Amino acid sequence: MGRILAIDYGMKRTGIAVSDPLRIIAGGLETVPTAQIIQWLEKYIGPNGVDVVVVGRPTRMDGSPSETLPHIEKFVEKARSRFPGVRFEWWDERFTSVLAQRAIRESGVPKMKRRDKGLVDKVSATIILQGYMENML
Repeated sequence: MGRILAIDYGMKRTGIAVSDPLRIIAGGLETVPTAQIIQWLEKYIGPNGVDVVVVGRPTRMDGSPSETLPHIEKFVEKARSRFPGVRFEWWDERFTSVLAQRAIRESGVPKMKRRDKGLVDKVSATIILQGYMENML
């Protein structure tokens, strides 16, 4: 059983979170420019024993797909072909950005640091991963 990696895919930046080897704790890892995400995954997945990648699926309040979903589906299709031994899963990411901003604010992060959109992306990926792992139990 390997680690689980979560992706909060964005048009400019992609937030990444990863589980510990026992799949108990989700932690924010980093934010990567979206144009470099496949290359980043190539360097990270094998050496770190990732066997599941959870990708946030953006939907509207009514459950319909968001306008960014086709871009994310194209990324997932490409990633699946690049990493055939890795299982890719979807996870509803509604409200993750709102929850991430709230968590950052409540954790006492200074106001200037809260403007860092990369931090929000990384925390959003952590929320996606935590929700997925809780659902596995």
